[in-house]
Amino acid sequence: MDHKMIAKQFLITGIIMAVIAMGLSILFRIQLAWPDQNFPFLETFLGKWAEGGRIKSDFYLALVTIHGTIMVFFVLTAGLSGTFSNLLIPLQLGARDMASPFLNMLSYWFFFMACVIMMSSFFIQTGPASGGWTVYPPLSVVAKAMPGSGLGMTLWLISMVLFVASSLMGGINYVSTILNMRTKGMDLWKMPLTIWAFFLTAILGILSFPVLVAGVVLMVFDRSFGTSFYLSDIVMGTDILPNEGGSPILWQHLFWFLGHPEVYIVIMPALGISSEVISVNSRKPIFGYHAMVYSLIGITVLSFIVWGHHMFVTGMNPLLGGVFMITTLIIAVPSAVKTFNYLATLWRGNIRFTPAMLFAIGLVSFFISGGLTGIFLGNASLDINLHDTYFVVAHFHLVMGSAAIFGMLAGVYHWFPKMFGKMMNAKLGYLHFWLTFIAAYLVFFPLHFLGLDGVPRRYYAFTEFEFMKKWLTVNVFVTWAAIMAALAQVAFLFNFFYSIFKGKVSPQNPWESNTLEWTAPVEHLHGNWPGEIPTVYRWPYDYSKPGHDADFIPQTVPFSQTMSSNLPHDFEGNAEAEKIQQDWELANPVAENKG
Repeated sequence: MDHKMIAKQFLITGIIMAVIAMGLSILFRIQLAWPDQNFPFLETFLGKWAEGGRIKSDFYLALVTIHGTIMVFFVLTAGLSGTFSNLLIPLQLGARDMASPFLNMLSYWFFFMACVIMMSSFFIQTGPASGGWTVYPPLSVVAKAMPGSGLGMTLWLISMVLFVASSLMGGINYVSTILNMRTKGMDLWKMPLTIWAFFLTAILGILSFPVLVAGVVLMVFDRSFGTSFYLSDIVMGTDILPNEGGSPILWQHLFWFLGHPEVYIVIMPALGISSEVISVNSRKPIFGYHAMVYSLIGITVLSFIVWGHHMFVTGMNPLLGGVFMITTLIIAVPSAVKTFNYLATLWRGNIRFTPAMLFAIGLVSFFISGGLTGIFLGNASLDINLHDTYFVVAHFHLVMGSAAIFGMLAGVYHWFPKMFGKMMNAKLGYLHFWLTFIAAYLVFFPLHFLGLDGVPRRYYAFTEFEFMKKWLTVNVFVTWAAIMAALAQVAFLFNFFYSIFKGKVSPQNPWESNTLEWTAPVEHLHGNWPGEIPTVYRWPYDYSKPGHDADFIPQTVPFSQTMSSNLPHDFEGNAEAEKIQQDWELANPVAENKG
């Protein structure tokens, strides 16, 4: 039940699910690139789902559905937050473990069962759910609508309920630990930005995930007990279904009330990780610490009142659409604050280009490029033209998918020594970064142009439509880029598992970082520190402080030991400490030149 072991369990499971999701994406990219060709190896691997070497259209939709579900919920939510929240919250706050280690353990096993049930749907006769990762009715509710609407959809719903239960147990634990188990001296304004990000992400999950469960329960009622929450006036062939009075729009409201905060549940932990990695490797204090915290709080609040921008084409009242458009554009402000602060922290820093640093900078790049296209989709009049095209796919795969994945990888490279006591190979890390960074842009940047031309997403074959045929060459190019991205991950997987067993033993603080986790021994101890838990005296970003003989000062070093580098704002109005400092500076005038 040790939080470090649970973090490893989340990470390994998340990596396995990511490999599966990437494999599924390669399969449907092959279909999109060469829709009229047969590939016998597909029948070898997929059997009846690819008879004759061509993926069936129903199974193509299932591939898209499960790929999206796994990536959004199992990799970018549970894999990312579950790993680093479990690892870092106790270690960076100075706690022995989570508030409830047993609940923490349960959260992993619920997540694991959710993964198993989701993957088991590949082995049933009718196949996995195929209504898209948003599972819009009626495909998700009418069991006989298509093969993937049957048992596969039921398994999808069960899996998601288990996943939400896991997220709630984890989130409650994170919030309880952060509020109640900080070590002496660790007030809220001395917490690293990673902890702020995990804290606010947990609150987002606690408030938004139950809404999804409520929607799922209503969906189960519609599927199994004949109710009509989401159905009305459905005709299938010659059959008129008895459902009346419901509306699929209700599901969209419930889903996107979770769905949009989910974007930030995914990206905020990655942003917090990048704050830490960029500051450590720039050897500079994070620029605008308080602004970074307030921007996270602003994103948390605003993310609950922008869900309607996913529904501009549902016949929404234009006045209401205007409200959602304005709130959506306002949320760009705190996001821009974070981007500006990253760039200001990097500016004139003594940068160490470790693999973790490269991935953190890559996150900033994707966050900017993907965020800019979000302005188009947040505008109601533009979104109506771009809705459900490849422009949307390109946007969210850059700002949410690639950025969050890069944040997760930055975290893996940075905290691998803390998790396993070994160092990863840096050269393989550089190879992994550059191939993945280039491939990600080659995959997703061209998709913007397909979207601008009106090419819809989720279509099985573009060759059926004359105006789309000109994009076939681009689809071939994108598919080869996706294969390149997949092959790049081989370098990471080899580096990761080889380093666990054969990697160089890590020193206690390999990155010369200030935060508390690096004061814990390399050897894992249940309880994190032998003896007394260290006390915190300062914020976590005292890097390259003028007047100090080293370019970092750990949080556990008292100000009384760094008199030559102390600054007036270090004492935050503590008159007695200020007086001591002033007396010391009068007695040591050379200190006046410190900056």
